[in-house]
Amino acid sequence: MSDALEQAKAAVAKAESNTDVLAVAMAALELAKAAQAQQPAQAPACQHQPKQRRSAGEWLGIACAVCVGGVGIAFASLALAILGGVAAIVVLVLRDMWRDFQKGK
Repeated sequence: MSDALEQAKAAVAKAESNTDVLAVAMAALELAKAAQAQQPAQAPACQHQPKQRRSAGEWLGIACAVCVGGVGIAFASLALAILGGVAAIVVLVLRDMWRDFQKGK
């Protein structure tokens, strides 16, 4: 029986030492939690994406659009010039007709 008593005492001593280890571990966890709570919150990293550069195809499309627009403006200018010339001829013809009509009176 004394052998069982010695084993029980050893088990109690071991349990006491285990509770000390457990208490130290719990204290370490509490200390880590406190240290983490005291750290200032860090700002989130910048999520800004830089603008993508235009590809060669996009530049080619822009160049074609500018060329087509330029040709369109040239044709519009030519049409206005023709319209102005026709209007001038019509005005001269009408003026001449008016003069002839006035002479006939």
